[in-house]
Amino acid sequence: MCEKHNKLMEVYCRSDRKCICYLCIIDEHKSHNTVSSASERAEEQKQLIVSQKKVQQRFQEREKELNGLLQALEDFKTSTQPAMETCDKIFEEMICSVKKKRHLAKQLIGAQKASAAARAEELQLQLEEEISKMKGRDAELEQLSHTEDHIHFIQSFQSLSTFCESPDLPPVSVFYPQRSTFKPLTDCVSKLRDDMERLLKDTWPGILNTVSNIDVVPPAPKTREDFLRYCRPLTLDENDVSQYLTISEEHRRVTSNYCPVDTRLNYNNGYGRHEYSRPPPQQKMGQVWCREGLSERCYWEVSWSGATWSVAVFYKDGSRTKDLEFGTDNKSWSFLCSPNGSTFRHNNGSKAVSGPRSSSVGVYLDYKLGTLSFYNVSDPMTLLHKEHIKFTEPLYPGFELKNTGSQYDLTRYYAELMKLW
Repeated sequence: MCEKHNKLMEVYCRSDRKCICYLCIIDEHKSHNTVSSASERAEEQKQLIVSQKKVQQRFQEREKELNGLLQALEDFKTSTQPAMETCDKIFEEMICSVKKKRHLAKQLIGAQKASAAARAEELQLQLEEEISKMKGRDAELEQLSHTEDHIHFIQSFQSLSTFCESPDLPPVSVFYPQRSTFKPLTDCVSKLRDDMERLLKDTWPGILNTVSNIDVVPPAPKTREDFLRYCRPLTLDENDVSQYLTISEEHRRVTSNYCPVDTRLNYNNGYGRHEYSRPPPQQKMGQVWCREGLSERCYWEVSWSGATWSVAVFYKDGSRTKDLEFGTDNKSWSFLCSPNGSTFRHNNGSKAVSGPRSSSVGVYLDYKLGTLSFYNVSDPMTLLHKEHIKFTEPLYPGFELKNTGSQYDLTRYYAELMKLW
């Protein structure tokens, strides 16, 4: 019932979007667009059916994605156990092999020890036996030296002196082992250990990368809300900026500070000498890089004003300089945005990109899956270009400003990382 007129609200005012009674039409809703409640219900019923179909379709899509994700997760869990068992078996075999070699090395050292001990013991017995004989002869010689019988002395001395001049053993040189005796052996074992550690160090990143790339891939994002789940803070590095660019205090906006001096040239048209301005040649005005390296799923948005900006990702190695344009080598991927259109560049090749023109673009990186996508920011998102790449190093976002030769003063142009976090 209408609270003002106490009448049934059988009329719908489309102007105010509310239900009213027929007396309200005469009063405060005069000249408004009104229809009967039944007519409005019928119209909205059609819209409800359309909305319901969309919801059902979306629900079915999401349910299908969920079932696919659950199945993929179950398959992933099932496949991990055999992989773990196989890896465990391989590592056990490697450990067993190392243990066998350790046991063999200990056996070799022990055998060398036993052999040396046996030789030393044999020589020890011979030396002790000869020393005992020497002591006996020394005692006999001592006793003979005190005899008074000349004939007995002469006869006994001749036999004793013959024995003293014919020793049984040659002189023995004794080697005293030090801690360094087995150093060549321990050096060989140490080299083996270093070689194994070096092999593990060189091989492990490949193993780690292989395992890291095995993933249950979630459904690809479609709406802007889906993409925003992967946004992360990015900041421009003021230490890696061209002289023609200025970074804001928030380290998100880069502005051109290039304002060239006009070059005046004389021109004679037959009636006198005149001057005109020659535009600067087409050139790259500068680059700026982000501090953060990316090696996961990540989404960021960039807006710009005027001029020609390049939105790029690249490998930040020591050989890269700002004189090298994005997209001209095999270590950078560039999306060139200009008032005349867009172009994708990589390894000095270019592809024209069709699609709606916009002053902003969304960049979605799936590092593990190996995809780099550029979107027109809308809802749903409009894909402009997508590349499939096997990334090998962290990727750094960057901007590049180009002077196309048609602007004299570029100081009002900027590019900005949108704050999504």
